Amino acid sequence: MSTTNRYLWQHKDLLSIEQLSSEDIFHLLDLAQSFAEINRRPVRKVPTLQGRTVILFFVENSTRTKTSFDVAGKRLSADTHALSLSGSSLNKGESLLDTGLTLQAMNPDVLVVRHSSSGAAAFLAKQLSCGVVNAGDGWHAHPTQALLDCYSLRQAWHDNFADRTLLILGDIAHSRVARSNVQLLHKLGVNVRLCGPRTLLPPCVESWGCHVYHDLNQAIEGVDAVMCLRLQLERQQAGLLPNLAEYSRRFCLGPMHLTHAKQEVKILHPGPLNRGLEISDVVADAPSSLILNQVEAGVAVRMAILYLLATRK
Repeated sequence: MSTTNRYLWQHKDLLSIEQLSSEDIFHLLDLAQSFAEINRRPVRKVPTLQGRTVILFFVENSTRTKTSFDVAGKRLSADTHALSLSGSSLNKGESLLDTGLTLQAMNPDVLVVRHSSSGAAAFLAKQLSCGVVNAGDGWHAHPTQALLDCYSLRQAWHDNFADRTLLILGDIAHSRVARSNVQLLHKLGVNVRLCGPRTLLPPCVESWGCHVYHDLNQAIEGVDAVMCLRLQLERQQAGLLPNLAEYSRRFCLGPMHLTHAKQEVKILHPGPLNRGLEISDVVADAPSSLILNQVEAGVAVRMAILYLLATRK
């Protein structure tokens, strides 16, 4: 695996898909593909980032994102250190800026941030000299998730994004994953449809440049892929849904829905899954499901991101 980087990567930070050109995206995905080969070796480690330091600052809970960044850093031989809300001085009233400056004083090369407030990663990036990766900020953006979703689709579609149609299904209003995926897929020429209850669609959804549906059978007609979103169960308590049984009846992706899609339709879900509520067991575990491919892709894509930010001159 060669990490010779003749492409001029111009970004100190990775904060949103909006900052990336299509050339940036394909360069990152190509690099991720070369790193994926490492993950299939008997010894899954190279000295590429030996001596570099990555800090994982996760104020929100995470399984897939945090673990995959940790694994990605370790497989590149970087020193990784994890910090959560409960283990940080934010829990004692320290400001986000002071916590960031404290971490900066430890001279990390990359700081990976997940925070419940939109714009938190961008705020820190302006203050800190190290590279900052947005691992999810409020409802705003989750660029690394969108990139690994794109990587999974690229493998399944053999690089052919043109004239493909993908449906994003579920709680779109509160989904940073949906926002980042719409931005990325539009850059690559994919037609994006959105489907969900009216109460779980953002008020400005018409400005997203997507076809919007409220009937799943209509929305899924002829699509190449469906991306289900996690239903944030706290929205039930907020009164945005009549009840979970009604949501499941109308918007849980089942095998009968797939008969309206293209025969080779691919299924994605960023996780965690609420089986039987957002997606049926049969669909989640079907051969056409890319859900575990997404998890595997997450390590390779985040290896590429850490490499690009940690080695940028």
